[in-house]
Amino acid sequence: ALPIYQDKEKAKMIDFKELIANEIYNESLGLTPAEVRSLIEIPADEKMGDYAFPCFRLAKTLRKAPQMIAKDIAGGASGNPAFSKVENVNAYVNFFIDRAYLAGQVITEVNNQGECYGRSDEGRGRKVIVEYSSPNIAKPFHIGHIRSTVIGNAIYKLYDAVGFDVTRINHLGDYGTQFGKMIVAYRKWGSEDELKEDPIKTLLGYYTRFHQEAKKDPSLEDEARQTFVRLEAGEPEEVGLWKKFRELSLAEFNRVYDMLGITFDSYAGESFYSDKMPRFIQELKDKGLLIESQGAQIVDLEEYGMSPAMITKSDGSSLYVTRDIAAAVYRKEHYDFYKCIYVVASQQNLHFRQWKKVLELMGYEWQEDCVHVPFGLVSLADGDDIKMMSTREGTVVFLEDVLNTAVEKTAEIMREKKTDGVDIDAVSKDVGIGAVIFQELSNNRIKDYVFSWDKVLNFDGETGPYVQYTHARASSVLRNASEEDIAAIRDNSCDWSCLTSDSANTLIKLIYRVPEVILEAADKYEPSILTRHLVDVAQAFNKFYHDEHILVEDRDEKLAKLSLVLASKTVIANCLGLLGIKAPERM
Repeated sequence: ALPIYQDKEKAKMIDFKELIANEIYNESLGLTPAEVRSLIEIPADEKMGDYAFPCFRLAKTLRKAPQMIAKDIAGGASGNPAFSKVENVNAYVNFFIDRAYLAGQVITEVNNQGECYGRSDEGRGRKVIVEYSSPNIAKPFHIGHIRSTVIGNAIYKLYDAVGFDVTRINHLGDYGTQFGKMIVAYRKWGSEDELKEDPIKTLLGYYTRFHQEAKKDPSLEDEARQTFVRLEAGEPEEVGLWKKFRELSLAEFNRVYDMLGITFDSYAGESFYSDKMPRFIQELKDKGLLIESQGAQIVDLEEYGMSPAMITKSDGSSLYVTRDIAAAVYRKEHYDFYKCIYVVASQQNLHFRQWKKVLELMGYEWQEDCVHVPFGLVSLADGDDIKMMSTREGTVVFLEDVLNTAVEKTAEIMREKKTDGVDIDAVSKDVGIGAVIFQELSNNRIKDYVFSWDKVLNFDGETGPYVQYTHARASSVLRNASEEDIAAIRDNSCDWSCLTSDSANTLIKLIYRVPEVILEAADKYEPSILTRHLVDVAQAFNKFYHDEHILVEDRDEKLAKLSLVLASKTVIANCLGLLGIKAPERM
């Protein structure tokens, strides 16, 4: 993790809302400074200023018409050098930030902070856990897993960026009746050599065959349940096979995680909590919450509008709710978290509602700090057909295959473009994998969507390759500048009045908003907020690049423009990094 920027004098970017609130505030208004600040708006039309303050709420206290109040406030604030103009329009006071002043503030801030720009200490001293990815052992790591994996990783990076102490947990699906099925299938139809050659596809074949055979012979389901009970009881042969499946699966998963540049602090999956569950089953009994139903143990949630939460099956084996209770209490006791975030598909909404309600009934008030971050499903377009994925039927698209295909397709595109002086193998990996991640994170997480190669690898649309190419373009401009010029802009020795054009001002305002956007994306668990803003920054940079000649004869103008190019490059790289995407210097 990058350090929080330490030099508070340099790190404190001017807060224009706070500046305006200070200009407006006095005790006679009947509002606190914070209330004054909260009323400040950003007008939809830039012609109405960069910020606006409505005076309607003050009319009753000051016993004046809002238009008159606005006129008085505008007159009192017009002498501040931060504003090029302050005017009243009807009941509003409109503030226009001086463009040169804004450019100096923002660009100096970015170029001083560098890779720390956008970071803050909002969460300092507080612990956050993010649980994400969490694939099932002995099953394929398929395209459907990408959403939890990359959304969770972006949420981790966002919370880390705003100062929280974050622990990343991969809560592996390494327990449950499916392992009884896998063990039965392996014993009946498996071979050691086959398993070693291609572990996951072989295990998928066994799992698929089990379900096909179980349709003809339902007794296989009973055999699988009994096998899982023996696994829970610690029978050596079952445990040995389970460990083998787990190790082979992790080796396969880690190959994909390496491609994505993702690591975890803990791989404590469901099995980790197997010896911790009896404590909570007993606690549920002691608190009178358990009811027997057809041999199973349940918590009745009917009065809360939910179906029962099953704690143990009739054969005594555990379920997801039981293991998740044990996991949550362990994490609270072990980490004392401020917030525990679960990045899990919206299909599990009911499970999380049931589980939180059971924790609440058990008396664990901190369950309110456990947050389910749901997301929609992804399907894969194949021509006009959309393939929905099913592990049981064997109709899955392996995530590793998708990532490799993205890299290959990107390399083909780059060769067609006859890119000179570029390491195509290295850059196509960064761009291809980055394109897949960006596609995931550009969609609002709650929506279902169809994965499309044409959209993912478009170098011109609102895509990862477009943003990465913008970074490479900024890098190219800076490479064409002299060492003397680069040294001068790093000292912020610039005439900021050279950056007052519309295209420069629009870009600077978007850069200014980046720290606020990062905070909002973290607060809402929504990486797409940052992704969309990053596209806006890239588009604004490209407009600036096309509208303005940068390496001009006039040195003052050239240095100011190069400073903005450097700031843009820094911000694009920082934001891509928070999404888990590389920023190539050349493309």
